[in-house]
Amino acid sequence: MFDLFQLDFMVLAFIVSIIIGILLSYLGVHVVGRGIVFVDLALGQISSLGVAYSDYVGYGKTIIPIVFALSGALLMSFIKIRDKRLKLEAFIGIIYAFASAATVMLISKTPHGDSDIQEVLFGNILSIDWEQIKTIGFIFAAIAILHLVYYKKFYLLTASFENQNPDLAQNAFSKKGELSFWNFLFYLSIGLAIVFAVRVSGVIPVFSFLIIPAVGALMLSGNNFKVVIIAIIISIVGAFAGLNVSYKYDFPAGSSLVAVLGIIFLLISIFYIIKIRMKRVD
Repeated sequence: MFDLFQLDFMVLAFIVSIIIGILLSYLGVHVVGRGIVFVDLALGQISSLGVAYSDYVGYGKTIIPIVFALSGALLMSFIKIRDKRLKLEAFIGIIYAFASAATVMLISKTPHGDSDIQEVLFGNILSIDWEQIKTIGFIFAAIAILHLVYYKKFYLLTASFENQNPDLAQNAFSKKGELSFWNFLFYLSIGLAIVFAVRVSGVIPVFSFLIIPAVGALMLSGNNFKVVIIAIIISIVGAFAGLNVSYKYDFPAGSSLVAVLGIIFLLISIFYIIKIRMKRVD
C-alpha cells in the first residue's frame, strides 16, 4: 500500500494532492452551501482558457491564466439574479460552456491538440516539482489564513445564501458595500485557488476535490466544524487511495483520483440512505 512512496514523483504528487485537497474541500463547503456548484468548473475552465490563450500567443503562461481566472471571479461575484425564474447556476453554466468551446478552439491550433486537451481536463500531477509545490503551498497557505482569520464573515455570507435570507447578510454586513466586498473576496480566493490547482491537476480533479468531499461531509454531519474536518479526511483518503490505484494498475493519476473520490461518495451515499431509512422506521 505504501510502495508508491519509494518513487519521488509519487511522493510529490501525494504532497500536492494533500495541499490542494485540504483547501478545496474546505472551500467546497461554502460552494455547496451557496448552491454554486458549477462555479468551480466555470472558473477552472476560464483558467484553462487563459492557459490555451497564452500558448496560442506564445507568452504570459503564468500571468494570463491568473488574469483570466480573477476576471471570471470578479464577473461572478457581481452577477445578481432578480428574476425568480432564473438561477445563478444557469449563467455559470453558460460561462462554462463558452470557456470550454473557446479553450478547445485555441488548443486545436497547437501541435499536440488532443494530448493538450487531455492535460487541461485531468492535468499531469505526476510531473510536479518542488518549485511548483512551494508556489502552490504559499498561495494556498495565504488563502487558508485569510479564511481562518475571517471565518465568521465567510460563514455568515454562506449562511445567507444557504437559508435564502438576504436580511441575514445585510444585518451582518451593515456598512455600504461591505457585503459586495466580502462576496468578491470569496470569489477572489476561490479563483486564485482554482487557477493554481488546475495548472497541476486539471479541471475535473479540481472540481472533484472541491465538491465530492464537501457533499459527502454534509451528508454525514450538520456541524460546520465537523463538516470541514470530515471533508478534509475524505480528500486525504481519496488522494492516497487514488494515487495507489494509479501506481498499482498503471492508470492515469488524475482519472484515478476522480474515480476513487466517486467511489467514496457512493459508499457515503449508501450509508446516508440507510441512516435516513432507519430514522423513518424509528
